[in-house]
Amino acid sequence: MTIAIPRSTAPAVPGVVGSSLRVPLVTGERVEHANLDHAASAPCLEQVRDAVDELLPWYASVHRGAGFASQVSTRVYEQARDSVRRFVNARPTEAVVFTRNTTDALNLLARSLPRHTSVVLFDAEHHAALLPWRGPNVRRIATPSSAEAAVAVLDRELASCPVGPRLVVVTGASNVTGEVWPVAELAKVARGHGARIALDAAQLAPHRPVDVRALDVDYAVFSGHKVYAPFGSGVLVGRSDWLQAAEPYLVGGGATKLVTDHGDRLGVAWSAVPERHEAGSPNVVGVHALAVACDVLGRHWEQTVEHERVLLARLRAGLATIPGLSELSLFGAEHDRVGVVSFTISGHDAGYLAAALSAEHGIGVRDGAFCAHVAVTRLLDGVGAHEHRALRASLGLGSTVDHVDRLVAALRTLVSEGPKWSYVQRDGRWEPENDPRPLPPFLS
Repeated sequence: MTIAIPRSTAPAVPGVVGSSLRVPLVTGERVEHANLDHAASAPCLEQVRDAVDELLPWYASVHRGAGFASQVSTRVYEQARDSVRRFVNARPTEAVVFTRNTTDALNLLARSLPRHTSVVLFDAEHHAALLPWRGPNVRRIATPSSAEAAVAVLDRELASCPVGPRLVVVTGASNVTGEVWPVAELAKVARGHGARIALDAAQLAPHRPVDVRALDVDYAVFSGHKVYAPFGSGVLVGRSDWLQAAEPYLVGGGATKLVTDHGDRLGVAWSAVPERHEAGSPNVVGVHALAVACDVLGRHWEQTVEHERVLLARLRAGLATIPGLSELSLFGAEHDRVGVVSFTISGHDAGYLAAALSAEHGIGVRDGAFCAHVAVTRLLDGVGAHEHRALRASLGLGSTVDHVDRLVAALRTLVSEGPKWSYVQRDGRWEPENDPRPLPPFLS
């Protein structure tokens, strides 16, 4: 069956490392890897790789070294804060604190809240945004049926919060369905109740511009590995007062201005934000990679968004032709979304299909509950799936029309004819029985 969408060529976008990677199949052939798992970790931008290679000869300690290489590394590290500010249009006065990833950044923010802060969030959140906030002052709102309902229920919830500091936590785009949340409208409600709002931009930042001023949010977090800079970096951007008043997230070198010995105790004067929450030797390479990725994406938003729009329309149209397939959605099929689609196929185990797609077709997708167990469980109950696992295909700069068409064709073959290989479950995961695929030489 032919997909009724023109095979148009997507606009030129920045290149990624591994775009020509060929992977082995259990049948003996090698094919181009169709990476449709960008939502988990995006590949490295070629420009990021080149920038890291350029920096490595100059790599040295940051902030406290007298050598010239150390001065260069320090300049690189501090200039990265400016790149991040431009990327999210943050104010010059707002803090930019580098972390390991989004999870680390949200845990840092959670540790920095004033005592008795009321926290309000939706249970559709990724675990990184759901789990740091626990206790009697946390209110979790059940997944709403529409964006409008989300705004209305937040208004009611905040109105019933006790007097005191309040924080709303919301995602920019669902990592399960790709649907874009009404962040500006939620922020307006939060402002009306004197609350602050933190934006988990991990899944939004790789796909759409994030403007913290236009959205009127107080904090934004995202990860380098989602924005094509997989070198172990993340960031928290936002108001500095709560961060400045909090004890350091980690204690050690860099977070201290002065340590004195008083016999039975140590006296400590902590550094100001951002160094206050960046103890230890900074990940200057990862931070530089993140900054370069921000700069590159910031120059190519028009091409990036159009590239994804074309592929997403083709993907959803193709999936709609597969018998028994149900696409997951929080707010309805027509709601705006980034290039993430999760689905189930009646009568077919998601993990089994994912294993066969990889082993027999060279296609990488994600299966499971995507670190959003509460949301996925509710969505799958709604389509009658009881194993609480789904398949997720996610697009990005490394995706092509051919990748999308191969996925649709492979799923149709697996559903109608079944796999050509035998599979077994080990530790809850399906894998080819007697898998003959050779590992790359560096793992030999």
